[in-house]
Formats: sequence, structure tokens, C-alpha cells
Amino acid sequence: MTDGRCRRVPVLTGTSHAVFVRAHHGRAEDPAVSLRFFTAEGELPACGHGTLAALAFLAERAGVEDYRATLHTAGRVFAGWAVREGDRVNAGFDAGPVSLREPTAIECDLVLRALGVTSDVLAPGARVAALGRPRLLVPVATRSALAALVPDLVRLRAACDRLGLLGCYVYSTPTPTGRAAARMFAPSIGVAEDIANANSTACLAAHLAGQGVTDLTVDMGDSLRTPSTITATTRPSRSGPLVRLGGAAEITRTVRLP
Repeated sequence: MTDGRCRRVPVLTGTSHAVFVRAHHGRAEDPAVSLRFFTAEGELPACGHGTLAALAFLAERAGVEDYRATLHTAGRVFAGWAVREGDRVNAGFDAGPVSLREPTAIECDLVLRALGVTSDVLAPGARVAALGRPRLLVPVATRSALAALVPDLVRLRAACDRLGLLGCYVYSTPTPTGRAAARMFAPSIGVAEDIANANSTACLAAHLAGQGVTDLTVDMGDSLRTPSTITATTRPSRSGPLVRLGGAAEITRTVRLP
């Protein structure tokens, strides 16, 4: 399929993303699989929730209870796994290295104004985090403040395009047990709001690891009436925190494309 046709698939199916899966010939006990990710705007170098969905699809296709594979994406090779439990598949993978930095004043000013995040709800600790592409992590004080956000998507896209950001991941201050809620706005890649965003959750987990939070659970999709939950655990390494992402997926329908 051409890249143009790949961009059409999420439009035709009414999804935010499409994942294209190509299995390589290899050993049955250690299959190698290539993944490519597209939105209506174009190809992405990585997509965390797309990777979890692909692993669920591959596990169902293989017809095994415990599925493991070596995954190939743009510029990265890593292990993925999935375990079938009834109608659902619990999948996970190592997210890879995350880079973090302080945002500049102009980055905060442009993005926060477009989001409608005011000083009375903003919590300390905004970061620019990169896992594939950079995005801004914005903490707000409460879940209710998060739910009330109505961003100006045209203005937000202009800001993200100008700053070279994938989008903006807004999250509530985590509880002492490491639970938070989040919303991901990414109009620059054709996704007004994502129902789930695993890579941004990995970025948040890497950031919170510096504060002693090693187990994170993030609820997303509630504002779109499609709730999801993503888990992330971190462990230390010489190059920085290593993040392992997880989530449960369910195969809901088969679509035949025109």
C-alpha cells in the first residue's frame, strides 16, 4: 500500500490511528514483526497504544495463550508480549529511552493559552518529553480541572506546529498510589483528542520516576466516552529510567476495506 492509502485507512474506519502489521518468516517461537503507524496526516515513528493493539491482534491470530515477538518499528527493535485472558489480551512492551527537559517560557505560553489552562489549575512540573517525537506534559491540580478543558484546537495546532511538538498530554496530579487521569491533544497529526496514548504515559512515568513513583496507572478516554487504562512501571538503569508499558485490548470487529 502507498503512504497515501495508508493515511486513508483511519479515515475510512473512523479511528484515530491505523497500524500496519507485516510478519517476517522466522522461528515460530520467536516471530519478527514490522509495524508502521499512520494517522490521516501521515506516518508516525512510534505509537504506544497502536503497539499494544497490534500485539493483541497478533496473539489472537496466532491462537496461543502466551505470545511473544520481536517488533521492528522505525529505527527501533524491541520485545513485545501478550497473554490472552478470555475475550481480552493483556499486552506489554519496553517503551525505550525517554528524554526530558524543562519547557521554555514561549512553549508554555503558546500551549497553555491554546489549552485554556489557567494559573489557578496549573500544577508545577511541566516537561517536554520525547519518545519518538517531543510532546509537552502539562500537570493540572485535579481530575475535574482536566475534564473541564475545552482547548482551542486551531490555536493549539498552530502552536505545536510552530514549536515542533507532537501534541500536549495534560494529566491530573497523581495520587500517592500513582493513579492519574490524562487527556492527549494532538491536532498536528490529525487527532483532536486521543482515547489512549501509551507513549506519552511512558514519558510521564519517566518524569515521575525522579520523584520516586515507579508504578503508574493512567485513566484516559473518559471525555470521549471510551475509557481506557494504561499502566507503566519503571526501573533504573545507567542511561535513565526504563519504562515498561501495559494495557488490555479486545478485538471488537473485522472491517473489509473498499
